[in-house]
Amino acid sequence: MIYLLIYLVVVNLITFLLFWNDKKRSKKPGQRFSEKTLLGFSAVGGSLGGIFGMRNFHHKTKHPKFYIGLPCILVLQIGIGAFLYWKFF
Repeated sequence: MIYLLIYLVVVNLITFLLFWNDKKRSKKPGQRFSEKTLLGFSAVGGSLGGIFGMRNFHHKTKHPKFYIGLPCILVLQIGIGAFLYWKFF
């Protein structure tokens, strides 16, 4: 259980930093992170970090796949986590 918590903290921190870095890169020309990368990190457990990054840095807030998608991913992850906890613990 502790490994799962460590994983979630790390992946959420990485996702938060990806949103920050992509916002920083968006202000000047150059290489940015794809939406697939940002959503991918959110989907593997970093949805909370993605939501905080999106809100803190006002990044991707006008894209429905982010302002609707990230909360939906989070609800789905919470549901799956609750089901697995209930089923196995």
